[in-house]
Amino acid sequence: MTPRNANNMNTLGGKQTVGNTPKVNRRTKIVATVGPGSDSEDVLGRLIHAGVDVFRLNFSHGSAEGHARVAHRIRRQAGHAGRYVGILADLQGPKIRISGFREGSVSLIAGDPFCLDVNIDPNEGDNRRVGIEYTALPRQVAIDDVLLLDDGKLRLRVDDVSASAVECTVIIGGKLSSRKGVNKLGGGLAAPALTEKDLADIAHMATIEPDFVAVSFVSNRGDIDQARQLLADVGLKPSIIAKIERAEVVADFELLDTIITASDGIMVARGDLGVEVGDAQLIGIQKDLISRTRKLDRLVITATQMMESMITNSMPTRAEVFDVANAVLDGTDAVMLSAETAVGSFPIEVVAAMADAALGAECHPVARTSRYRLHREFTTPQEAIALSAMYGANHFAGVRGIAALTEAGTTPTMMSRLSSGLPIFGLSRQDKTLQTLALCRGVIPLYFDATAFAPEDVEARVLEFLLDGGYLRRGDFIIMTKGSTVGQTGMTDSMKILLVS
Repeated sequence: MTPRNANNMNTLGGKQTVGNTPKVNRRTKIVATVGPGSDSEDVLGRLIHAGVDVFRLNFSHGSAEGHARVAHRIRRQAGHAGRYVGILADLQGPKIRISGFREGSVSLIAGDPFCLDVNIDPNEGDNRRVGIEYTALPRQVAIDDVLLLDDGKLRLRVDDVSASAVECTVIIGGKLSSRKGVNKLGGGLAAPALTEKDLADIAHMATIEPDFVAVSFVSNRGDIDQARQLLADVGLKPSIIAKIERAEVVADFELLDTIITASDGIMVARGDLGVEVGDAQLIGIQKDLISRTRKLDRLVITATQMMESMITNSMPTRAEVFDVANAVLDGTDAVMLSAETAVGSFPIEVVAAMADAALGAECHPVARTSRYRLHREFTTPQEAIALSAMYGANHFAGVRGIAALTEAGTTPTMMSRLSSGLPIFGLSRQDKTLQTLALCRGVIPLYFDATAFAPEDVEARVLEFLLDGGYLRRGDFIIMTKGSTVGQTGMTDSMKILLVS
């Protein structure tokens, strides 16, 4: 059940209000991956209380039926907590992997030959050759290419290529286990984004009803369009998140912008992307991706190894805290936890640590200042109202928040593209909209049915609702946006500054 009682809660981004004094809300959202260490009713409830805004279901593991059961638990626990929490279904995509070894693993030594062979039986690999599940590999590599195994821990130089085998020399050796991933330095291994497994998972997605679906290894806008159509065929219209993890995509700005605008948001998937471009290059790429995506009015999630040490430790390293903080200062909508909450020993503690790091970064003026759009023209009345409201809020000291009456969530999403220290109250009667707004930076989704009141009473009812909920104090100003026709999508056409009295 979705939390229809959310209008009774008194939280601001996971922080409680005390008396009549609202505390600072956390603007950056937290995405947590569900796994064996966190899929129980009890742990899911505690994770929501700790500050999780969106749960990620990783389709690289488990079955659609199992994910559906977890999704039901998430909805139930969100209802108990009186919060709107989103669900992100992350498709596995075409991870290119080696096959298996007879002994489970081998040790490769620098200077030794090693062959990736399409024709070797799946579990007959040894320290000289192993099978490759991706049969197109010999057609996509050339002599002197560098192949990266197991997230870049091992490196091979290509010496010769035949129709079915890639002969290599080990550059950096080490232990190599069965079914580890294969990347090419600089990118270029272009398997289709949607695999047969992904198609089967999408066919069962209606049992989950995710708010977001992430498409892995996106190479062009056609991957996004195909996923959107396949989901529509089973009666679903989730927001589509494009995972950016191919080097050739970030190297082509025109291609990148086309992918961003075709999607509803992106994930900076730093694992495979970092392997292909190198960690040193990834630093600037992350900053550019976040900035570019926000300017194009899309959401952005920063992911992978943000607090990796907390899989086994109860405290993060200082470097991990800085990593989260830097993503927040860059303007990311959300930071994501993977193995830390899926299989880690301290899932509650890592969410709390991430929330604290985000809050600490948000205190810096950089996180509250908009640095673009000064010369941009508006294209719709809705955009003009949304961004004018944010400009007014940022330049009128008495304003304590922005209340956006919304059906589809477009107006508060546009507002969230501008940096501000003020909460954006996304007020809607649509549960699906509110669950989607759970991912938008700075937006607090709250259930409010404006159609239940006479048009002339809506403004007073909104102020009463926010005041009673502990979000505002008497004497505050609030900016409200709404449509002259309440309850219709795309009709936001008015803005008012109201005094809470």
